[in-house]
Amino acid sequence: MPQKNPNTLRIIGGTWRGRKLHFPDVDGLRPTPDRVRETLFNWLQPIITGAHCLDLFAGSGALGFEALSRGAASVVMIERDGTAVKQLRENIALLKTTAAHVLQRDALEFLNSGRGDAAPFDVVFLDPPYQQNLIEPCCAALERHGWLAAHAHLYIETERSLTPLRLPASFTVIRDKAAGQVAYRLIACTPASPSPLPPT
Repeated sequence: MPQKNPNTLRIIGGTWRGRKLHFPDVDGLRPTPDRVRETLFNWLQPIITGAHCLDLFAGSGALGFEALSRGAASVVMIERDGTAVKQLRENIALLKTTAAHVLQRDALEFLNSGRGDAAPFDVVFLDPPYQQNLIEPCCAALERHGWLAAHAHLYIETERSLTPLRLPASFTVIRDKAAGQVAYRLIACTPASPSPLPPT
C-alpha cells in the first residue's frame, strides 16, 4: 500500500479554496501556516485583486498560489532549489493557470540583477530560510533596483527571535504579528499614503 504524502498544503480562500498541493522535502522549506496566511490575506483583501505579485524564496508556493486564488493578476515565483521548482511547475499544471511563472534563480541575485524592462510589483512576499540574514539585503535590493510599484506592499516573514529589522527609510510597518515561532509584518512602501487596509 503506497504511503500517503504528508507534505501537503491547503489553499484556504478564493477560487481554489480547499485544493491541496504537494511540496517536497527541502531544507529550509516551510509553508506559511494556515493561520498566518489567513491573517495576511485578510490584510491584503482590499488590494490583492488584480495585483502583480513577486514570491521570493517561493518554496512550496503557498503564498503565490493563495494570492492567485484570491484574484491576483499574476505571480512570479523565484526559487533556487531544483526539486522545489519541479513541484511548483507540476502544481501550476495541476491548477491549469497561466498566471504563475517560476524562475529557478537565487532570490538575492535575481533582485540585484536589476528589473530591466519588467514592470514593478504591487505585492512582494519575502519569506527566506531562517538564520541566513537575507531580509535586509533583499529589502535594500527591492528598493534600489525599482522592483516596487508606487503603492507596493511587502510581506516579511521571519523567525520570531529576529528583531529588530533595519529596513529602508521609505518602508513603514503597518501590520506586525507573531504566531508561535513566526513573526510576520506587512509593510507599505509609500509611507505617506499607504493603501487602506481593514482593522485587525
